[in-house]
Amino acid sequence: MGRGEEFAELRPLLFSIAYRILGSVSEAEDAVQETWLRFEAGPTQPRSTKFFLSAVVTRISIDVLRSARVRREEYVGPWFPEPLLADPYEDPARSAELADSVSTAALLLLERLSPLERAVFVLREVFDFGFPEVASAVGRSEDACRQLAVRARRHMSAGRPRFEADRKEREELAGRFFDALREGDVDGLQQLLAADVSMVGDAGGKAPQLARAIIGAEKVARLLAAVFPAMARIDVTTEPHAINGRPGAIFRDRDGKVLHTLGLDVLDGQIQTIRLVLNPDKLGHVGPVADAWVVSRELKESRRPAE
Repeated sequence: MGRGEEFAELRPLLFSIAYRILGSVSEAEDAVQETWLRFEAGPTQPRSTKFFLSAVVTRISIDVLRSARVRREEYVGPWFPEPLLADPYEDPARSAELADSVSTAALLLLERLSPLERAVFVLREVFDFGFPEVASAVGRSEDACRQLAVRARRHMSAGRPRFEADRKEREELAGRFFDALREGDVDGLQQLLAADVSMVGDAGGKAPQLARAIIGAEKVARLLAAVFPAMARIDVTTEPHAINGRPGAIFRDRDGKVLHTLGLDVLDGQIQTIRLVLNPDKLGHVGPVADAWVVSRELKESRRPAE
């Protein structure tokens, strides 16, 4: 097997490592490409291509994350990871860890960790690398990596919900949610929402966005029931689709261009959080991006009473 074939076989793993460290599809793809360039230019063949490439993409991702942290501190409004429609890496033995670690809620918890803690957690807890391999990848001793892993696990455990819905329950609840959304059914929506549900948007100052997080079942239900049927009347379509392994949807304008994504967090049989990614810079990998300002103006005009 040549280098190109070896790399192609391992590419899904490399992307999945980089995405969990970075929370960005575009940056993860760039890290994987840089890993290939270094592998291709290397004078010798590594003993374990899988470990070598995993270590390289981890180091690149750590460096990128350190510089990204500065940009995220200056980010306008809430910051969410770029929506991931499908994780390319599969491992039946670790399917639960892989699915959980790519959820938006888990990625936001990972944002609280230092770059080294995050990398160690991803390699050790998600992908089950041994501590000797983790230590070599991040350039720290095994003892130091064990301490980093302990701190990372503590932070992650403290922020996780105690009980989470299984996949079938999430999908059934999401189906009812989108049915009520299309119908503008306030009562139906409210029944599906937790009392303290929050709806938050990430527009990065580059698209129309919520002025602030909307909190409370009644407020969120009324806003959803008012806005989304009105969007349908100007030919905005709702395409149910998993977002970061959880129920969600892609919203498109009448030309099929991506307007935003919506993801749902489900806990104890109710929707706890609704997250919208509206920043066009985070949607390019989903498809051609709509001009959200134009759609917003058309929506406002369509809701004006006739003279």
